[in-house]
Amino acid sequence: MANTGVRPDEACNLQHRDVEVVHDEATGETILVIEVRGKTGIGYCKSTANAVRPYQRILNRPKREKNPDGSDSLPNPNDPVFPNNQIKIFNSLLRRIGLKVDRDGNPRTAYSLRHTYICLRLMEGADIYQIAKNCRTSVEMIEKHYARHIKNTLDAAAINVRRTGQSRGNIQRPDEDAGS
Repeated sequence: MANTGVRPDEACNLQHRDVEVVHDEATGETILVIEVRGKTGIGYCKSTANAVRPYQRILNRPKREKNPDGSDSLPNPNDPVFPNNQIKIFNSLLRRIGLKVDRDGNPRTAYSLRHTYICLRLMEGADIYQIAKNCRTSVEMIEKHYARHIKNTLDAAAINVRRTGQSRGNIQRPDEDAGS
């Protein structure tokens, strides 16, 4: 979830047929393209390259039941990507390693992974509109909840652009006084 921006409920709904490993021409990286089913209906998400190896490990992990011939049974396309309750597992892991609460006493949740994804993308300079589309949310929601991270992405040179007098339509005529 920290490499895709999917919500915990969306992750619960994922089946292997919803996830495709692809080569992205724009970045030259191998990523996941995910058909997401969640609170906003069906949408699409493109992961970071860091999501591919963990997904491939999940995909190649044998199911608990064996095939009739005794060989390992791998997941089918209709099988859930997370067959167990990943939220409970995540919370248990956080408690076990002493990270269930942050330094301000706020609890970390599975939703924190989505927060991490959005913050990292913002701090790396990704376009806020593209992040919103990829996360199936609005720019306004990202601005509201992640404003402290947006300040790091503001480009003063792009904000403080000054046009010359000529481009503003303030063309000085030769007969006018240069001092006025």
